[in-house]
Amino acid sequence: MSFPLLTATAALPAIGAIATAAVPAAQRTAAKWLALIVSLGTLVLAGIVFARFEPGGDRYQLTESHAWIKDFGVRYELGVDGIGVALLALTALLIPFVILAGWHDADPLETKSSRWRPTQGFFALILMVEAMVILSFEATDVFLFYILFEAMLIPMYFLIGGFGDRAHTGSDENAAAQRSYAAVKFLLYNLAGGLIMLAAVIGLYVVAGSFSLSEIAEARANGSLEMASSTERWLFLGFFFAFAVKAPLWPLHTWLPNAMGEATTPVAVLITAVVDKVGTFAMLRFCLQLFPEASKWATPVILVLALISIIYGALLAVGQRDIKRLIAYASISHFGFIVLGIFAMTSQGQSGATLYMVNHGLSTAALMLVAGFLITRRGSRLIADYGGVQKVAPVLAGTFLIGGLATLSLPGLAPFVSEFLVLVGAFSAYPVVGIIATVGIVLAALYVLVLYQRTMTGPVTEAVRSMPDLKVRELAVALPLIALLIFLGVFPKPLTEVVNPAVQHTMNDVQKKDPQPEVEAAK
Repeated sequence: MSFPLLTATAALPAIGAIATAAVPAAQRTAAKWLALIVSLGTLVLAGIVFARFEPGGDRYQLTESHAWIKDFGVRYELGVDGIGVALLALTALLIPFVILAGWHDADPLETKSSRWRPTQGFFALILMVEAMVILSFEATDVFLFYILFEAMLIPMYFLIGGFGDRAHTGSDENAAAQRSYAAVKFLLYNLAGGLIMLAAVIGLYVVAGSFSLSEIAEARANGSLEMASSTERWLFLGFFFAFAVKAPLWPLHTWLPNAMGEATTPVAVLITAVVDKVGTFAMLRFCLQLFPEASKWATPVILVLALISIIYGALLAVGQRDIKRLIAYASISHFGFIVLGIFAMTSQGQSGATLYMVNHGLSTAALMLVAGFLITRRGSRLIADYGGVQKVAPVLAGTFLIGGLATLSLPGLAPFVSEFLVLVGAFSAYPVVGIIATVGIVLAALYVLVLYQRTMTGPVTEAVRSMPDLKVRELAVALPLIALLIFLGVFPKPLTEVVNPAVQHTMNDVQKKDPQPEVEAAK
């Protein structure tokens, strides 16, 4: 029996979470180092998974399959395709940076009680989220995926509600109330989506007699599975609604700005750069693969929702006064691009959407984490409380600028490649949609450059005059992310050669081919 590499990649952070939570209360530093070492070990395992994946091989590789709940046909089935392995690697890569960035975010303000262990709990919850997200990218059993999809809400709820942003401008009571509101809103929105998805999962089992993606695909191929159009559409809507909440897609997005604004900066990165990717990933793996005809039927409406997300999120980002909420609304706009690429149903669009998931994770992590370092120094999230930072902390300002330029998809940085592919794929199939989507690029330049101008340039305000520049730990977070953004911006091949075969499989599922350009015959 071969070594269960996929299980090990998810099991290590889960075991590490339990071990971190068990560290004695007085040993906060030991708990931090344990969490960091576990996350680095997970990154090594994820690197092995990425290296062993063969782009030209089977669709799902490194597979594992074991009976779990026999009476209901539920199996513990794992496997990764090119899309899953890319997002698995992204998750494992970002968690060490999240831990380093949040090194002091959960230290208790008072040390009178030796029983309360917020530091241990904070890092244990992060590792638990990592384990569940990684396993969700590996799951090829629909019921197993559903359990993970819902279970990850629990540690995220406690991370948002129990460890809030200490740069809150109001009173402690108001900060606690806002934190509680954001956590409950996050939970209720995602639980509602999950309950609707549960009904669709049960309906799928009634129709298909299985939860296994491979078995359902085989039944479709040999004609033994026939699904009425109305049934397929209802099941598709149940799945898509849950994924659109998680993504988040307009108008199901309103929980995100509250959650990112009230959470600590590392947790905000965990939300938008890691957890939300599960929603867009699931659209590719489950919606298009299980319900190809319904996916094509719903495409016109979904493209409209994606366009609204792009424009609406960017417009609200332009008008924000809070740095973290600005980045949150920018992420809503970016997720609109991802959904647009998925449902344009062209190979360029879907490749671009997958690359966008990875590159958005890197660029948002870089921008948000450096913004968190800035906010920690000043103690405020309001843009108006800054000015002239580049004169007193040039390295901080420089890394902030590069993160911002990546967010607006500047050529030479990784997000440009993915956004360009999404727009090319959308324009080739739906020219009007592609043209309207480009408005989001203009608005992105506006909100990023205005943010930089108001915080980093101009006269030095009194409050930032003594602001220190980035320290060694903070540089260890920011510089590798910036290096990756530059590397993948000029050489995206390591990702594209892994992603493209998986995208072609998805295109075959929905029986779509890229539109051919019309060429006038020579006279």
